Amino acid sequence: MNSRVKDGDSVQKEELLHLHMLLIHVKKYYENLTSDEIFTDRYNALTISPVHIHKNKILHKKAILTLGDEIVSHIRGRRPAVVEMSPEAATGRVAAEQ
Repeated sequence: MNSRVKDGDSVQKEELLHLHMLLIHVKKYYENLTSDEIFTDRYNALTISPVHIHKNKILHKKAILTLGDEIVSHIRGRRPAVVEMSPEAATGRVAAEQ
């Protein structure tokens, strides 16, 4: 390990961008499932999105942590969503991103 790299700093920028996009999808999925909007004022104030690939890792890390916190805080403040699964939906197969 490079002596200049601190513990926890080995995450690549591409991985951060993917995680950032995943959180956006989690937010949208939850909102579509529950018809309940998650307000992300702190995240929006950062003016960064996963498509801003030119912005540095630190800003993407801050965005990920802020968005994650706002999603979790919203969900904790609500009743758990009831999700019904049909037997056809539980095939045991996992979709892999290509």
